[in-house]
Amino acid sequence: MIPSEKPFRMLFLCTGNSARSILAEYLARQVAPHRMISCSAGSDPKGEVHPMTIRVLKEVFQIDASDARSKSWDEFQGQDFDFVVTVCDHARETCPLWPGQPIVCHWGSLDPAAAEGTEEEIFASFRNVAFEIRRRLELFASLPFDKLDRLRLESMAKAIGDR
Repeated sequence: MIPSEKPFRMLFLCTGNSARSILAEYLARQVAPHRMISCSAGSDPKGEVHPMTIRVLKEVFQIDASDARSKSWDEFQGQDFDFVVTVCDHARETCPLWPGQPIVCHWGSLDPAAAEGTEEEIFASFRNVAFEIRRRLELFASLPFDKLDRLRLESMAKAIGDR
């Protein structure tokens, strides 16, 4: 059984750490602040968070992410995480090994930063990806952690990305 008394440390990874992983980091804090401690990083960080990421978090979810920053996953090397979640295919393919044997799963989403169109169409792409990530986090937070062994928990966490 996996005790659920202390919050899980979660690291969300993507390539640029400017959109999807930032959305996951901040949405996790809102969905289950007592169950998850969340961080995000990228394999090749852009150096800045996409402005539409900040706008969606603020306008749709009432989350102030003005302190969000794009950072390298090197910043977290040597730290223990319970879960490492890749949110883009490139990060999944290049994800380094993490100490402490975290559960690694892939919850891929389309890259909203690649969306084209009007400002409102691009906003809609970011919003849709944010809702997809939020739903996955809600499913994750609702798992009966204290009734699951590690293998079953890993299987269920991975299955969330397949939905």
